[in-house]
Amino acid sequence: MNANIMWIVFIALMGLSLFVSWRLNRKIKKYSQEMIPSGLTGKEIAEKMLRSFGITDVKVQSVAGKLTDHYNPVDKTLNLSETTYNMNTIAAAAVAAHECGHAVQHAVGYKWLKMRSAMVPFVQFGSNWSQWILLAGMLLLGISSLVSFGVIVLAIGIILFSLTTIFSFVTLPVEYNASNRALNWLETSGMVVGEQHDKAQDALKCAARTYVVAALSSLATLLYYIMILNRRR
Repeated sequence: MNANIMWIVFIALMGLSLFVSWRLNRKIKKYSQEMIPSGLTGKEIAEKMLRSFGITDVKVQSVAGKLTDHYNPVDKTLNLSETTYNMNTIAAAAVAAHECGHAVQHAVGYKWLKMRSAMVPFVQFGSNWSQWILLAGMLLLGISSLVSFGVIVLAIGIILFSLTTIFSFVTLPVEYNASNRALNWLETSGMVVGEQHDKAQDALKCAARTYVVAALSSLATLLYYIMILNRRR
């Protein structure tokens, strides 16, 4: 694959990423205006779902920001953005249940979540240093007397960056499985049924696509650096 094709791929993925993010924000905004029959807020949905799975050691709390919802397996906290925490809408129910899906994964020892959690320290190290090492390798390749050393440095940077790429792909089954758990519970519990269930599914599918695009973008970047390395070897 030559450099021109790689640039086309980068631009296409950048455009796709912006489009997917725009659609996600649009859908969240739309479904944030549609109330659920039970009238339960995201906080109450989360607490109810956790109880139904016998999970009593997870704390549900509010965090600042938009789309900042996440489950932290380290301190067992379910962190919901203010709109999700306080609102009784389709979007709030879907997002809250999705994050609960991660708590359920943690409780049952879901293998992909365990794998992702085990990777976190290595990925954090790789993400902190890979860009600097890759940049140093690229600069060294431009100095004729240091090309060999540059190849080594670039190879190290690629290895570190590959951890991020692998992590992004390991994240995919984790996110999709959490959404499936959320949608199944929302339907069986009667919280969101019929057309509203379809809308919740639509919102979560759109959110999952952002992870797919991120994984593909990371892979394309990794292949780009590998291509440069192969040309210099």
